[in-house]
Amino acid sequence: MKTLADRFRRHGRMMPAGLYRTLILAMADDLDSGGVVAEICRDWLTAPSAAIVQLRLLGGLQRLVLQGRAPQLVGFYPNLGGTSSPQDAWPVFEPVLRAHMEELRAALELAPQTNEPGRSVPLLVGIFDAVRRSGLASVRLLEVGASAGLNLLVDRFRIGGADWTSGPADSPVQLLSAVEGPARPVDYRIVSRRGCDLAPVDASTPEGRLRLTSFVWPHDLHRHERLRAALAVVARHPVTVDAAPASSWLASQLALPSTDGVLTVIWHSTTRQYWPLEEIATVDSVLAEARDRMPIAHISMESPVSAADIADRRGHRPAELTVRLSVPGLMADPAPRLLGTVGDHGVPVRLAGDAS
Repeated sequence: MKTLADRFRRHGRMMPAGLYRTLILAMADDLDSGGVVAEICRDWLTAPSAAIVQLRLLGGLQRLVLQGRAPQLVGFYPNLGGTSSPQDAWPVFEPVLRAHMEELRAALELAPQTNEPGRSVPLLVGIFDAVRRSGLASVRLLEVGASAGLNLLVDRFRIGGADWTSGPADSPVQLLSAVEGPARPVDYRIVSRRGCDLAPVDASTPEGRLRLTSFVWPHDLHRHERLRAALAVVARHPVTVDAAPASSWLASQLALPSTDGVLTVIWHSTTRQYWPLEEIATVDSVLAEARDRMPIAHISMESPVSAADIADRRGHRPAELTVRLSVPGLMADPAPRLLGTVGDHGVPVRLAGDAS
């Protein structure tokens, strides 16, 4: 049976060179030797791989740095302008871990949540497909596993492919050349939007913004830039994210009377793989019943492998963008339609040849 140190080490060896690779490998050695990391993680030594304890700990550390409470570490964080060599990091980080043991132990309770704005790109491509095939240009957008709900603002981001763009030209979020392949843009209008999450993040608060930022890896400067831009958009256009599981929330949302000419879009990204089997079955049942009553497009960006395999870096495959469209009395996809594959953080979207 693999130990927590084994899982740290396996993950670290699969990562690109940089601060997090160096820290995770050093933390694995520290776990084996019964050091400060073993003390912090003492209640998580048998946690499942999908808990990704190493990223919870690194997120807690980055929050300390972002709050200005560990100034000696700033030089190692590229997103804060740091240029120090990761190879020199562990002797500087270890005393900080020791000084904040109780706080970092508490930080392990927070699962990583980044709410990648890049995932709005596959959502938009899915909306294009569903609107074009259904003929319904008014969209009611429902997102499960929405985190802070940033992707509910897909129509307020500037997104583009090789020869097209969609969204406000002056949007702070610019996701251009993000789609590879024959996308066919259409006009659409979001008439309502709402999301749910087991633990929503309130992006209007400093605490919420800190939490989201802390889980973006320090060397991913483009992701930090996208997140900052998306947070600026949501500050001007707040969205509602309810604290609820997907199944009961969808059941209540889909029980509301539908408006003629409106397409209900249910969207989720990199979340279904974490649901219990019972939750998956219940969500599928709720959607099957609703398809008989209203036009529904179920758009998903999900990995074809399990959360445990992803956490252990086994059998990694790109996420798949699928759409299942149903319009009562007109059409019904018998199964999800594969449009293409998607990068880990939503970009790029690589469309299949017949996806358009």
